[in-house]
Amino acid sequence: MEVTYLGVIIKAILILAIISAIAGFGTYIERKVLAFMQRRLGPMHVGLYGLLQIAADGIKLFTKEDFIPQNANKFIFMLAPIITAATAFIALSAVPVFPDFTIFGVFVPSIAADVNIGILFVLGMMAAGLYGPLLAGMSQANKWGLLGAARTAAQFISYEVVTGLSLLAPIMMVGSLSLIDFNHYNETHPWMVFMQPLAFVLFLIAGFAETNRTPFDLLENEAEIIAGYATEYSGMRWGMFFIGEYANMITVAVLASIIFLGGYTDLWFIPGWLAIILKIAFMFFLMLWVRASWPHVRPDQFMWLAWKVLMPLAVINVVITGIVIMV
Repeated sequence: MEVTYLGVIIKAILILAIISAIAGFGTYIERKVLAFMQRRLGPMHVGLYGLLQIAADGIKLFTKEDFIPQNANKFIFMLAPIITAATAFIALSAVPVFPDFTIFGVFVPSIAADVNIGILFVLGMMAAGLYGPLLAGMSQANKWGLLGAARTAAQFISYEVVTGLSLLAPIMMVGSLSLIDFNHYNETHPWMVFMQPLAFVLFLIAGFAETNRTPFDLLENEAEIIAGYATEYSGMRWGMFFIGEYANMITVAVLASIIFLGGYTDLWFIPGWLAIILKIAFMFFLMLWVRASWPHVRPDQFMWLAWKVLMPLAVINVVITGIVIMV
């Protein structure tokens, strides 16, 4: 069917609305999952089973005092959260978040911007998100924020290399950078996770690092008294960093589901549209599961893992894949 500008606008609005809502609901799910795994109750007193905790958190973010430190660079301080949230949602524009559908005669595509370099575009936008935390830490006139920004740059740059190399082998097999082509490939071939298990593991580890998830949350380490690059932020400016993090989690979950876990193909008796939701939900749950199970790592261990373990493995996987394709 022909894609109209109205259909693309509807898709863009849906992405903004749904992902923002998931970011709020995701905090509730995260608290409940962590509480269950640690034999606690989690939110219980605000509404039925603590469901109104989501609204309470939203009210707190919108009403909390929004201050700017006296010696901070005000323009950059205010710009940094916008960069983080904007790059996260722009990356989602090239990701098929849910299947095609028609509403009131208007065809709404599965993807807002079907570019033939979709994977490269998404990785580029996620990489550009580095500037949000980096500028935030540098603009505060706070040494703790500056140290957090330095760790942010080291972490993101290191694991972006691993992410790119881990996806290179599947790209070589499909012969395209389009996520739509990856989905079509899954319709006629086994799931990529069975053909590229090492690439899947490498992508997951790098995805955890790029979304600032435990055990790789060196950007805003909860085990420390301070909060890294977000030390001086409060209110909705802090909330924009938070929304960007959860949007990136959804992006990584969708990429893993489409590239490695069969995409929108039917799963036995489960239709494709429901299968992709279950796959994304599982990947989201996996991030929470790992947070509840693994301790934090030291920064030096983190860098050692990236450059001396993951990157050589990714390069070896690419070389082996190339040899197999040629033979």
